[in-house]
Amino acid sequence: MKVLRLLATPLAVLALSVSASAFAHDPSEKVTILQDEVLKNVPGKKALMIEVDYKPGQSSIAHKHEGTAMAYVISGSITSQVKGEQPKTYKAGEYWYEAAGSEHLVSKNASATKPAKLLVFMVLSPDEKVLIPLEN
Repeated sequence: MKVLRLLATPLAVLALSVSASAFAHDPSEKVTILQDEVLKNVPGKKALMIEVDYKPGQSSIAHKHEGTAMAYVISGSITSQVKGEQPKTYKAGEYWYEAAGSEHLVSKNASATKPAKLLVFMVLSPDEKVLIPLEN
């Protein structure tokens, strides 16, 4: 299991690829890769499972995913907003889907006092970036 902590500078974040851990989250945000497996029954695709730990009040930068993403709140509550939709707060046990290429405008811990944990499952090509920062 690999635990990633990124030093976020715009150029470094843009230069990252999947194999180099392309997670443009807050530097203090803990991202753990749980599984990274080539899908033998889906040529040219892989499955990636990550766990994201948010400190109280913490958020990720606005971003998009080249792959399809499914998210499940393990603990706490997460506010998420995809472009074209209203922000929604999900509690532990709730989940959502993001189509490939969706612009994820908001991803944050909904609580200012309690941590939150998110499980993300993605399907993408091995050369696709997991996360691409959005220009504001």
